[in-house]
Amino acid sequence: MKGANTVNTVFNLLGSLIMIQGILLLLPLVLVFLYHEGTLLYAFLLPSLLSIVVGFLLIKLTKPRKVGRIQGMLICGMAWIVLSLFGCIPFIMGAKASFLDAYFETVSGITTTGITIFTNIEIIPRSVLFWRSLIQWLGGLGILTFFLAITFRSTTTHFQLFSAESHKIDSTRPTPSIFKTAIILWILYLLFTLCEVVVLKFLGLSIFDAVCHSLTTLSTGGFSTYDASIDYFRRAGYEHYRAIEYVVVFFMFLGGVNFLLHYKILSGRFRDVNNNTELRYFVVIIFSASLLILLDHYRRFPGYSLVELEHSFRNAIFTVVSLITTTGYGTRDISDSFFPAMSKQIFLILMLIGGCVGSTGGGVKVLRIAILFKAFKGQIVKLRLPRRALSEVVIDRQIVPDFEIKRITGLFCGWLFLIMIGGFITAFLTNLGGWASFSGMFSAVGNIGPCYISVEKMSQLPATVKITYIFGMLAGRLELLPVLLIFSPRAWR
Repeated sequence: MKGANTVNTVFNLLGSLIMIQGILLLLPLVLVFLYHEGTLLYAFLLPSLLSIVVGFLLIKLTKPRKVGRIQGMLICGMAWIVLSLFGCIPFIMGAKASFLDAYFETVSGITTTGITIFTNIEIIPRSVLFWRSLIQWLGGLGILTFFLAITFRSTTTHFQLFSAESHKIDSTRPTPSIFKTAIILWILYLLFTLCEVVVLKFLGLSIFDAVCHSLTTLSTGGFSTYDASIDYFRRAGYEHYRAIEYVVVFFMFLGGVNFLLHYKILSGRFRDVNNNTELRYFVVIIFSASLLILLDHYRRFPGYSLVELEHSFRNAIFTVVSLITTTGYGTRDISDSFFPAMSKQIFLILMLIGGCVGSTGGGVKVLRIAILFKAFKGQIVKLRLPRRALSEVVIDRQIVPDFEIKRITGLFCGWLFLIMIGGFITAFLTNLGGWASFSGMFSAVGNIGPCYISVEKMSQLPATVKITYIFGMLAGRLELLPVLLIFSPRAWR
């Protein structure tokens, strides 16, 4: 009986999510008519109709019960998998992709990973590219938080849904109400996105490029409408390409910071922001890494004019912010000779760290790295103290409980284990080197995007490797447990 209740609850709420996605699939139709892409009308109408019908049937055929912690995680894991199934149809019909490639691209988008297997992006219809950008924006703060923001009042049930979507509740909420918290987060998210659209349009981008790049900047997703990513604007001779790059850096940074901190800043609570350990770590890491990369570059390629210095600084800060926020935009390929060996090692560390807790960024998260570092430091200090002496991990004047440290350690180990398994599978089934094989799964689990596998080689990977990366992207975005629970018969009972 309990198993039937769980199935009913999961699929009922899943039906609501699918119906909402069906409505969102109608948005690209504006571009279909605007850019005279009439042949793509059914690429969005059919999946929209299918989503609405399937969602309606799931709602009518099931009766929801109270959502507990396990049910919340099951709904979360199933939502990201099933919504990607409906969301990939426009890529099949509009970009002529195979089902696996379309599903891969959709999962990469909705998890804000940004690994693409599409080449010649410029020839893909604009309505399809807009959908590709939109799914990243929707996945940035989480599809369940979006669901709550537009459909629910705050209840215990909805707290379970909100908390199931990984790290979004690891910080103090601005209000006890889950509904109001979700609303605040999405208002800030939308506000920042609109601000970037306006600024990029002012700097010379078309409204289409400004909207698509803003959607994928704040979500730290990194899908561009050009193969050359942000470097396209320099190559195409845009007068203000430098300003464009700095603007993108600024908004990537905003996306990588805890959105509840943004709320505190706008509320005038500057003392709380100034005392935030994670933000301090985040800023110090960015500037330290940028300085080290500049020194590494000038050791290898001396040149001291102001123009050369600005050029090198811009490339360094852009790449550092892009990687640590796991956005994945590029003005230079991370394997380019512009970045010597030490710089490439720094890039890997940045990918591992990721953005802040409560941001749209992926990776392990700055706060968790800080906690692990302080826990390690505490073990060293303990060697000099009496056996019964306490050595607690303190963050923002609060003691981090032992169970939280164990949870973070477990997640970190699971993260590394997935990378190891994915790297082995890639190396066994392809001709890629050991380093490139690990980098692909590293990128997938960290929801990063850039790796040492070219887009052409990524598109040619065997189906087994692509499926492995799909699992890695979902597990990394949802932080393992919701995805693993789907395969547990006991959880469904």
